[in-house]
Amino acid sequence: MSYLRYVAIGDSQSEGLKDGDETTGYRGWADRLAELIAATEPAVTYANLAVRGKLAAQVRAEQLAPALALKPDLASVMAGMNDLVRPGFDAAAVAGELEAMYAALTGQGARVVTFTFPDIAKIAPITARLRPRVLDLNARIRTAAERHGVAVVDTFPHAVTCDARLWSPDRIHAAPLGHALMAAAAAHALGLPGSDDTWTRPLPPRAPIGTLRRAGTEAIWVGSFFGPWVVRRLRGRSSADGRVAKRPELLPVRGPQPTP
Repeated sequence: MSYLRYVAIGDSQSEGLKDGDETTGYRGWADRLAELIAATEPAVTYANLAVRGKLAAQVRAEQLAPALALKPDLASVMAGMNDLVRPGFDAAAVAGELEAMYAALTGQGARVVTFTFPDIAKIAPITARLRPRVLDLNARIRTAAERHGVAVVDTFPHAVTCDARLWSPDRIHAAPLGHALMAAAAAHALGLPGSDDTWTRPLPPRAPIGTLRRAGTEAIWVGSFFGPWVVRRLRGRSSADGRVAKRPELLPVRGPQPTP
């Protein structure tokens, strides 16, 4: 299928945090997917309405209508992680928000791609208590996607998605290599020309990390990233404050760029 109007909605992963910076701009997996599409469909245009820190209900309330107004023939929906890590998480409510977005976009004729979440307990062991939430939400995402004919990138079953090399030091946002893998996975789910299941394969092995070094790494992560994140939540602050979409209009896409 040929795509000419691609619109991404969601939170920080779709915005592309940690794949670039505030000075040069963020590239991200959605940008990379648009580039893969442009390799065979140079006329494709692309908009990215995603904003960091948004909850699923906020994505639906703030981004869905503008996305529909752009009349996409392809849309990506990624949201729910910001909900999952908060007290009072309600998997049914979050899945309901996601399904409403799937329904609206497919109902207008768009092909939609979405993601399940990886095993965050393997990425950041301190979050192991959240694993049942991930399993619950993932199951609901798969079911809702099936009802609406949505393509799913099912990350959880594949160990490579938990490889530390795919994640930035905060273990919340993908690193450039992770964004490249996510784009390849989405291309495969959509059946884009030249795509395959290579993204599911493990990365080359690396030297094992000693127990003391691992413990030190965990302590640094808690102090540098997890602790400050908790404090921001307790103060009611969000990384979304004052932020707007980086690419609110459909614009032409450059061809494939070098991948890290």
